[in-house]
Amino acid sequence: MLLTGTFARSMDEKQRIALPKRIREDLAGKENGLFVTPGTDASLALYTEESLKSLADRLAAASPTRQDVRAFNRLFYARAERVELDDQGRFRVPAGLAQLAGMGREVVIVGVHDHLELWDKTRWESYLAAKTGEYDQIAEQAFGTGAAS
Repeated sequence: MLLTGTFARSMDEKQRIALPKRIREDLAGKENGLFVTPGTDASLALYTEESLKSLADRLAAASPTRQDVRAFNRLFYARAERVELDDQGRFRVPAGLAQLAGMGREVVIVGVHDHLELWDKTRWESYLAAKTGEYDQIAEQAFGTGAAS
């Protein structure tokens, strides 16, 4: 499943966010196994159970004796929470995770290949402004064609 796009949303007073219809269609049949987890760059991540298991398999292949692997596993899985969609396609962002990501009322959902990222709107706009001008350099490094920093 390939998740793409950027969607502005509002989080209501109960900390619920509605998934866009296109995303709900992409997730059809997987809605019962959604997990909100800590993300990177002050975001949260939303995984299907299948994509979370794939990530878990990749982590399991790393050495469990490495301190960074142990720390990541603890910080990531201890705060990951299963969420369910209601009849209107909304899910509740757990309070601790919303606080971790500094989420306000206005949020952005970003499709990132096998998962979604949830961003506070202001933080997303700042991130986008800072990184857009570096797109070519980032692409070269991501694909291994640029000089390593």
